[in-house]
Order: sequence, then C-alpha cells, then structure tokens
Amino acid sequence: MGWYSSRGRGWGGFAPYVSVAELGAKAEQTAARIAKKEKRVLHGVKLAGRTIAKTFWGKAWCDNIESYRDYAYRLERGRKYVRCGSVIDLSIEKGYVQALVCGSGRNPYTVTVEIKPMPADKWQALVARMTGKISSLMALAAGKLPKELLSDFCNTETGLFPNPREIDFSCSCPDGASCCKHVAAVLYGIGARLDDEPELFFTLRGVDPKSIVSAEAVVDSLTADASSEIEASDLGDVFGISLDEEVSESVVPEVKLQDNLAAQFKAIRKQLGLSQFELARRLDTNQTTISLIERGKCVNKAAFLIKPLLALR
Repeated sequence: MGWYSSRGRGWGGFAPYVSVAELGAKAEQTAARIAKKEKRVLHGVKLAGRTIAKTFWGKAWCDNIESYRDYAYRLERGRKYVRCGSVIDLSIEKGYVQALVCGSGRNPYTVTVEIKPMPADKWQALVARMTGKISSLMALAAGKLPKELLSDFCNTETGLFPNPREIDFSCSCPDGASCCKHVAAVLYGIGARLDDEPELFFTLRGVDPKSIVSAEAVVDSLTADASSEIEASDLGDVFGISLDEEVSESVVPEVKLQDNLAAQFKAIRKQLGLSQFELARRLDTNQTTISLIERGKCVNKAAFLIKPLLALR
C-alpha cells in the first residue's frame, strides 16, 4: 500500500502529477525571480507551438540525440519539459552547455553537457571534402546544401555531429539516472537554440566555419542574389565572424558610429567589469555584436542596445 508525504510526494512516494500549464507558469515565475535577484538576462528556451526544431541544424541535432537508444525513455519526458518552457536559461560555449531547468523543487536544477572537442584530423578531413562545394555562409547556416553534403555533416563517425561516447552530462537533481528528464530537456533545448543561432553548433564543436567557406565564396554571396536576403553589416553575426577582416571595403562598405558612442559603449562595459561575452549575455545578444559596436560598426545594433546598456549602470 502506498503512502502520502506532507512534503509534496504523492502516493507510493512519487511526485504528484503536474500539468504542462502549471510547469510553464512555475518556470516563468522562477525565471523572473532569478533574473531580478542576479540582475541578468536569462536565455531560456521558448517554443512557438509544440515543434521543437524547424530548421536543418536544429532538427538534425534532435534527430541525432534521438538515435541514442539508451536515452529513449528519458528523452520523451524531456520533450514535455522543454515544450512548457522549463529550460529557463541555456548557454552554449566551446564544448560546453550550461542550463537551468525548473523541476519539482523551488530552485531550478543546474545541468551541464560537455562534448569532447572534435579531433583536428577529423575536422580537416571534413573540410577537405567540403572545400569548394558550399557557396555561402547563408547556405551553410540555413542547411540549404545538397543532400550528400548534409549527410556527410550528420555522420557521427566522420562528420560534425557527436556520438554518445563524446558526450557527458550532469544534473544537480536527485535522480540517479545518467540522463534524467532535465538533461533530456536541455538536449532538446540545444536543438531549439540552433534554430535561431545555427552558428552556435560550430562554436559547440570548437571549429571555424570559415575553413569551409572561403573568403571568395563570401564575396560572391554578397554580390550575387544572397545579398538581397541579408544586410552585409549583419552577415558577420550569422556565423560569429567579422566580415571586414575577410572582405575588402569595396565589397562591404564600412559604416562607423560616432567615435564617442563606440568609446562610451566600451567604457561602460569596463566600468561594469564585464567581458564582451558577459555583457552580451546581459543584453541578450552575442559577443560578436558587442565587438563590432566597440570597433565603431553595427549602427543599428548600437542604437538598439545603448539604452539597456545605460540601464545596467
């Protein structure tokens, strides 16, 4: 016969059922509390509908983790958590993902996912196979490539995607399983984040997409039909690179801010004691954007971010 605990456990020692709506409401409240307490912007995973990933890189990531048979049961529960917004913070760096996931307790659980660096020889072999076959950074970001190239990228032995042996994770929850539902939610959250920021996949794997797409290809993409799809000044943000280092000024004209505004931006960051990466997290953007602003470029981004920057002082 089961028992019921006044500490919130249900009959038989299991936690009582919590609806998706209740999980979502709790996640929002917890995120707001932490953001206020720590005075920072949380980068949570919020889905538009039930679909976790819609673009090539996001879907390919999710398909990859679902191929790990040992995680099947936990992944199913993780889908519920990511869909209701329980992943309230998720950051991706080289070989490392850290996230906060709301569970049954008052405080969220800390989840870390570590991925072993891609071996240099494996990356160089992939670059050699791809060289001359990818026309632009936009095509790479959107996954608009021939089927055989996409298949090559997705191969866990010779391509860019990790296999289970290369992934380690941990969670601060009491669940003793190697892949708890909170970890599973984060794994899906990575896929959702790659929908919006595909460049983070290359960051996660510790490789440089410029090795695959040459400077000449970047120039061609800017001067051909691709230039009408994205502003040249924003193209560097797509893959976290500064195109002024790759393309001549005759192709991408340099647009500068007023010198005092760029200097002010940098001075305030220094006063706050923040790195470019840390400030980017506070302002809900990326480090590349902060770098471009401080170097006197990216006018629209600077105008948009200067007010929230001043609010941090």
